[in-house]
Amino acid sequence: MKVVVVESPAKAKTINKYLGKDYEVLASFGHVRDLPAKDGSVRPDEDFAMSWEVDTASKKRLSDISSALKGADGLILATDPDREGEAISWHVLDVLRQKKALKKDMTVQRVVFNAITKDAVTAAMAKPRDIDMPLVDAYLARRALDYLVGFTLSPILWRKLPGSRSAGRVQSVALRLVSDREAEIEKFKAEEYWSLEAKLSQSGKSFLARLLSVDGKKTDKLDIKTGENAAELKKLVEAGQFNVSNVEKKPTKRNPYAPFTTSSLQQDASSRLGLSPSRTMQIAQRLYEDGLITYMRTDAVQMAPEGIAMARSVIGKYFGDEFLPEKARIYQTKAKNAQEAHEAIRPTDMFKRPEQLHLDADQAKLYGLIWRRTLASQMKSAEIDRTTVDISVNVPGRVVGLRATGSVVTFPGFLKLWGIEAKSDEDNEDEDDRELPPLAVGDKPSLQSVDIEQHFTQPPSRYTEASLIKKMEELGIGRPSTYAATLSTLRDRDYVRLEGKALHPEDRGRIVTAFLESFFNRYVEYGFTAGLEEQLDQVSAGELEYKVLLRDFWKDFTAATEEIKDLRVSEVLDALNDMLASRIFPPKEDGSDPRVCPTCGEGQLSLKLGKFGAFIGCSNYPECKHTMQLSDAANGQSSEAMAGDGVLGTDPESGEDVFLKTGRFGPYVQLGDGKEPKRSSLPKGWDAPSLTLEKALQLLSLPREVGLHPESGLPIQAGLGRYGPFILHDGKYANLPDVEEVFTVGINRAVDLIAQKAAGGFKRGGGTAVAAIQTFEHDGGPITVRAGRYGPYVNQGKINATIPKDVAPEAVTLDQAIAWIAARAEVAGTKKKAAPKKAAAKKPAAKKATTQKAAAAEDGAEEAAPKKRVTKKAAAAAEDGAEAPVKKAAAKKPVAKKAAPKTIDPKDVPF
Repeated sequence: MKVVVVESPAKAKTINKYLGKDYEVLASFGHVRDLPAKDGSVRPDEDFAMSWEVDTASKKRLSDISSALKGADGLILATDPDREGEAISWHVLDVLRQKKALKKDMTVQRVVFNAITKDAVTAAMAKPRDIDMPLVDAYLARRALDYLVGFTLSPILWRKLPGSRSAGRVQSVALRLVSDREAEIEKFKAEEYWSLEAKLSQSGKSFLARLLSVDGKKTDKLDIKTGENAAELKKLVEAGQFNVSNVEKKPTKRNPYAPFTTSSLQQDASSRLGLSPSRTMQIAQRLYEDGLITYMRTDAVQMAPEGIAMARSVIGKYFGDEFLPEKARIYQTKAKNAQEAHEAIRPTDMFKRPEQLHLDADQAKLYGLIWRRTLASQMKSAEIDRTTVDISVNVPGRVVGLRATGSVVTFPGFLKLWGIEAKSDEDNEDEDDRELPPLAVGDKPSLQSVDIEQHFTQPPSRYTEASLIKKMEELGIGRPSTYAATLSTLRDRDYVRLEGKALHPEDRGRIVTAFLESFFNRYVEYGFTAGLEEQLDQVSAGELEYKVLLRDFWKDFTAATEEIKDLRVSEVLDALNDMLASRIFPPKEDGSDPRVCPTCGEGQLSLKLGKFGAFIGCSNYPECKHTMQLSDAANGQSSEAMAGDGVLGTDPESGEDVFLKTGRFGPYVQLGDGKEPKRSSLPKGWDAPSLTLEKALQLLSLPREVGLHPESGLPIQAGLGRYGPFILHDGKYANLPDVEEVFTVGINRAVDLIAQKAAGGFKRGGGTAVAAIQTFEHDGGPITVRAGRYGPYVNQGKINATIPKDVAPEAVTLDQAIAWIAARAEVAGTKKKAAPKKAAAKKPAAKKATTQKAAAAEDGAEEAAPKKRVTKKAAAAAEDGAEAPVKKAAAKKPVAKKAAPKTIDPKDVPF
């Protein structure tokens, strides 16, 4: 008997069926060990020696493998066919050798297969090999680099920029891309321009023509600057005679796209299906383990010969030979440093159409996307006739030129399956797609109308997750297996936020980027990071010794860190003030100095650092206590409007003044000016300039008593807390969906909410019941919305996922919960939390340092993100914020959602 080791139990179950009784297939559940989250795990002074730690869950997995080996005559390592898979095999083998679990004469083999099908697995078993040590060396180099950067930079950030979380080798460069784009948008100045378009008619069919030239001079997009100029040209066109002066017809071809790589799949799944990169990879992992697609972490675009042959057979069967090119299409990888698995993502059996498979909604959509892309890549090109018509507008003494363009698809080719929606986004695309009436030189179309329209130039678009992945791939930053984890880390660190699909950098992220650019510029340069990736690829190819790479990197990196260690915080702030001036000190309309303090009129505004992060304060502190948030300054909210103590009015009960003030955490109201006055922050959505005395008094009246509970006789209170409005009864909280309801909720509504909250409660460790805010029924087990120690979260089984700050727990939908849980499952942490220790009464600092080190370790692990192990404490780690990314077994199938509209028109498909 032989023992076969794979990553996931789902994969193990499938492969065991293929291999039969002579094999025992066991799962390692991802990585079995990792670098401990503490100093000294990588030791440069000992030639980069590394200490590895096996967690409790992995010890059991390895013990099971060791036990199975006692009666076996061979070990087969069959982990995934990429760098991380090779590393898992190496780790497993290394631990087994240390445990002396291998017999002296036992054969150890490494096999790889790109798809979990019987043919692929059987073929792989017939071609065993040794572990690819250059690939393992590349893994070791990446882990060491990421650990050293995280554990070196992060403590510097904590000292120089309190409130900052951490920095990472790839994460910091991705953050810079988002921050640089935001800076471009802020510096952008919109420019007015006008367009002119004439609606003409020929042979009873209307068509549009745009302005091309005036008096023989070609007009560019921005040439018509004012409405007056546009109106003058409109009169000229309306007064002219129209004559077709030139007609040009040009047949063109549009070639199909290459099959999917990891990044192109993530991009198309985002734009076409609305799936996040992490959700896409979670679904793809399940499809792969179910044997439906080939391995999903790859940057190769070529298909195996048998895949090409199958695609051509399916095309011929379902679409006909007219859609089949004479020769198969062969694609070449264009991505920098392509080095992952050796085949594009494709269905393992293309005769399995999406509608024939029993998949949940998201799996069906993603499989359908992969199926269509794969087949389309081997179909004929689309044939398109593009027509350009120039029209002269003759006016006495003047000549105006118009141009009409259009296109007609004469043969759909691959577009019949892939769809017109797959076009690239070009400015004139809509214009090119118009269909023109038959036109010939000398025709005299008639004028129906002339329209002029005002426009303004637009700033560059913010990155979406899909476009950021595309940019990182173009620059050679990161690898297919790291993109989703890197984006998740940026969001988890509160360095960026998603608004719709756009990525916005948070002020914390902007400050970290500015700091790194000022003092570690080389290490956040795009070219340097891409160059380091090229060196790592040389290690993978056996062309460079990995410790040579580490020595060269560490020598320069330690020199840079030594320079910054002695830098005073004031010097850091001066550099950040200059770099972020356009954001935090925007020019004033009157031309006055934007850094003059609006309160005292003498001090200079500057970045200040507090225990909770950065804010803007006056240089005359403590005499002048003017402060404001960075976002207020950036958004142009005038400091003068919030300066000093604004008196809203007088409290009729106490006779004390009610003040509106602004602190470093935003505006708040205050009753009186005594030693410990009552205060209340403005809830989210309330606008400080429009706040009235009545509203302020309402805030200051909280918490208010709603009434006595009819069963317990205890009071029910309504108030505002860290997570929004709530009601409180007998130590139990229930959330209110709207801020306004905290002032109006009655006893019946309050009792009902408390009852609903209690109905979803559960006992944790024999303690008090923690009630669910919401509960959803789901095939994979109940999904609950709960209030946790560090904020609201959704839970399913052992997976906890934090609810975004801008979503109220009561407003969470099932679809949102499924998406968050799936995303969390993709990056779920496996690093065990240390058992709680009773800390000495006066030593809180030590606990904080431990938390910070854990954050540094997590960023040091960003490259290994997709393939971490799963432990029994993953759920607790998720709730408490310990989010070490992992690769784990696929989650259970989520509930089916409404399928998106299909790209294929049923009448166009011959089945």
